[in-house]
Amino acid sequence: MKILIVDDELDICERIVRLLKLEEIDAMVAHNGLSAQRLLEEEVFAAVVTDLSMPGMDGLQLVKWIQEKGPDVPVIMMSAYGKIPEVIEAMKMGVQDYIVKPFNPDELLIRLRRILKNCTFQEQILIGQQQWSDPQNLIGESAEMLKIKALIEKVAPTSSTVLVTGERGTGKEVVARKIHELSSRADKPFIAINIGGVPENLLESELFGYEKGAFTGALSRKIGLFEIASSGTLFLDEIGDMPMYLQAKLLRVLQERKIQRLGGTLSLPIDVRIISATDKSLEEQIQWGLFREDLYYRLNVIRIALPPLKERPEDIPLLVGYFIAKYTKTIRKSIQNITPDALNILQNYHFPGNMRELENIIERAVILADSEMISVKDLAVSPTAPKAFVKKGTLDDIQKNAILDALLRWDGNRTKAAEELGITRQTIIKKIKDYGLGGD
Repeated sequence: MKILIVDDELDICERIVRLLKLEEIDAMVAHNGLSAQRLLEEEVFAAVVTDLSMPGMDGLQLVKWIQEKGPDVPVIMMSAYGKIPEVIEAMKMGVQDYIVKPFNPDELLIRLRRILKNCTFQEQILIGQQQWSDPQNLIGESAEMLKIKALIEKVAPTSSTVLVTGERGTGKEVVARKIHELSSRADKPFIAINIGGVPENLLESELFGYEKGAFTGALSRKIGLFEIASSGTLFLDEIGDMPMYLQAKLLRVLQERKIQRLGGTLSLPIDVRIISATDKSLEEQIQWGLFREDLYYRLNVIRIALPPLKERPEDIPLLVGYFIAKYTKTIRKSIQNITPDALNILQNYHFPGNMRELENIIERAVILADSEMISVKDLAVSPTAPKAFVKKGTLDDIQKNAILDALLRWDGNRTKAAEELGITRQTIIKKIKDYGLGGD
């Protein structure tokens, strides 16, 4: 990683270079915009930190060149004078952040890390969009998900039963389908049933089928899911909701590899792989007498535990990209990306509904977005949800940054900025003068 520092003040450049060196970040220095142009054409940089006011080509001109002809690189603008109109113009031109001189060195590091992290996130969003070509893809590159993917690859070629556990919306069925897809049964049926979604009096006939005349209304033979899934995979979702009497029948099927239709007398051999899933603790269910311990051990030969989304926030950019690609195709809108602020909110949100909730949020955002970028206003998530970003420094530093942020948000409109900050227009005018922020 290498940063380009552009400033005509030699001591400032030297201080920034020393600061970055302590953080094991390489830096190169250019003392004017033209020199910076040459270096940007010759070297690869992760970010540019440039002064606003320089002789010859100033910071605004350099940013304009970068946007029109230069490399795709994030820029932080420095200003010794805090000239609001120029800073606003720089932000409109694509500058990712700004910092007012003199600044706390830690503040520059915080801002650099933030924009570099955003660049990494943008790359992940693009990767997620590219993965939409496989609708059953298991999205995630966090340490937890890499372990799960490795376990799936080991388990898939076998016929062992698998128990997938995790909160609702964590992707248990996706895991089951991935196991099936990577197995020798991939060209055979994958049949899924939500145990809790079928009335108890119909569940047995759904699973095992029945013969004509087995009960009132059985006017013809019905083939059950065990037979339909022959040579393939049967996914039993919400297995913890299965009634005790059916648990006994399922245990016998796993032991004998045979079934019997309701009202039938013949035992039919079956070749079906069983994958089950639950968001409940089957261990607790056993203690309460709601789940058979012997069946639990039959189902739990291989256990795959999916973490909630809040425990793997590093996977959110990939998932966001995946869902953006999915819904831009189905809804037929041209949504290219998501703003850093909106992504930050999602990464700090607790997601009680896990990936299912994230998918719903992105679908809604794609529908509501008025531009090619999903923004904070398009999210069905409160902006107060994320952890607040706290700027370090003195009280004056915090107040100055807060005023400058508000002025930037309102394009320099002092009345609107004052209303946002909860102060009078006269107060903000005085503070602008006190802090030397200048501008009209």
